[in-house]
Amino acid sequence: MVQLRVQIYEIQEPEEAEALLDLGVHCIGSVLVSAEDWKIPAIRKVIDCVKRRSGQSSLIPLFSEQDQIFRAIDWYQPDVIHLCENLTITQGDILGDLIRLQEAVKKNYPNLKIMRSIPIGETGKANRVPTLDLARRFEPVSDLFLTDTLIVSQGGTDKEQPVHGFVGITGQTCDWGMARKLVEQSRLPVILAGGLSPGNVFEAAVTTLPAGVDSCTQTNQVDQTGKPIRFKKDLEKVKTFVKEALRAEMTMLKKQDTLKK
Repeated sequence: MVQLRVQIYEIQEPEEAEALLDLGVHCIGSVLVSAEDWKIPAIRKVIDCVKRRSGQSSLIPLFSEQDQIFRAIDWYQPDVIHLCENLTITQGDILGDLIRLQEAVKKNYPNLKIMRSIPIGETGKANRVPTLDLARRFEPVSDLFLTDTLIVSQGGTDKEQPVHGFVGITGQTCDWGMARKLVEQSRLPVILAGGLSPGNVFEAAVTTLPAGVDSCTQTNQVDQTGKPIRFKKDLEKVKTFVKEALRAEMTMLKKQDTLKK
């Protein structure tokens, strides 16, 4: 039975988390932007709030050192640890290091779910990112996949990504054709992210048939120039996003029922 998970990032304040849960959001995601300033009481209150309301909390650490990851897990106690390093970087054995990190997380925190971001190129550039191969490598050490848009550069560098060394918050849609292939290949639930907005989430979901949909940049408030403001959600946008996701869920259910007949 289709039940489309709705996930919203980047929520750093408990009051905002409460408002989003009231709108029907299932999973609330927060981000630790620094390994040095990692202990943020407001984010722990977000996670406590989500648990109290029977939602699901997700935490992104923008660092990859095992000891730092472990202490963050111990202090915040999230439901999901979301790892989103840029897997296309070729420096050293980054894939091996990250697989070993996830193995260690699984061993030490068996009840914690690991969500791994899998990069997909922008629309029309999917063939320049080894999305399906990366997913195969990380599937044994992950519980969930999240697609996200990788800005594909001519030189294959990491400079074009909004956060160096990581994938996400581009505001650009990923190639939905490749996202559909990932959904079909993966034995894990796939959450669709990458430029999803109230205006395109319905089409994106019924096209790719994911287990859930995720929004960050396109449900943020904007400044006077129209630029999204990080860590500030537009509640009307989120309300419409949830409504359109529910409409997509109903459409997917009808298609599923038709195929059974």
